[in-house]
Amino acid sequence: MTSLAERQAELVAALTAGAAVPPGFDARLVEAARVALLRKRAGEVARQWPDLVHALGTGWYRQWSAWAATRPTRGSLRDGWDLARELAGRGELPAAAGAELAAREASLVYDGENVPRFRRMPAVRASAGSLVIQIAGRVRVLRHG
Repeated sequence: MTSLAERQAELVAALTAGAAVPPGFDARLVEAARVALLRKRAGEVARQWPDLVHALGTGWYRQWSAWAATRPTRGSLRDGWDLARELAGRGELPAAAGAELAAREASLVYDGENVPRFRRMPAVRASAGSLVIQIAGRVRVLRHG
């Protein structure tokens, strides 16, 4: 017999990381909860990354769901950042979202693993045709996609 903690971990994995529904749980209800959690996460990411959401338009939720379905949340800022970086890496980041990503990259240090922290030194970043500079905590868009 598995412990309560193990069963809870299995359920969380099914809800947030695309794992199989553990025995004893109604798969239909778990799926409904999983979809609701994805929608909630999408709304939280949209508040952190409005230009990304706007640039993806009607494809936002589809793109987000496909990306997030097997990834547990790391927080809305990091989730949006990771998605934007992945899209940029594939050459699929819309130009309208490039300045938003470049501004984040210029003002914060984020290695994809650790919590982002403010950048102390000046920085210049480019993404999807946008060029951004950060000096003394002020971010300026020099060229917008």
